[in-house]
Amino acid sequence: MLLVMGAMVVNAQKTPVKVADLQKSITDNIAKDYVGFTIKEAFKVVEKNVTTYDVVITKGTTQETLVYDNTGKFLKKMEAKAGTAKPAPKPATTKPPTK
Repeated sequence: MLLVMGAMVVNAQKTPVKVADLQKSITDNIAKDYVGFTIKEAFKVVEKNVTTYDVVITKGTTQETLVYDNTGKFLKKMEAKAGTAKPAPKPATTKPPTK
């Protein structure tokens, strides 16, 4: 399964898009549903002849990626990222051997 997913990513073409060139319906949706967020960057993604737009928005240390179809209709929200540092893993606890 991992190889199949990797092949799909290779076939996708991701091209940067200027924020000013985004469709009005996309920027209107972000202004309405994501108050306080700003658009950091956007990409036009073409995969298997289907065009979508990945729009990265930020507010403080929170970053989210929104996906829109070629008409500007909201499709989904990708995982949110807060800050740049990942929390340190918890140390493993080991119990002393029982006698």
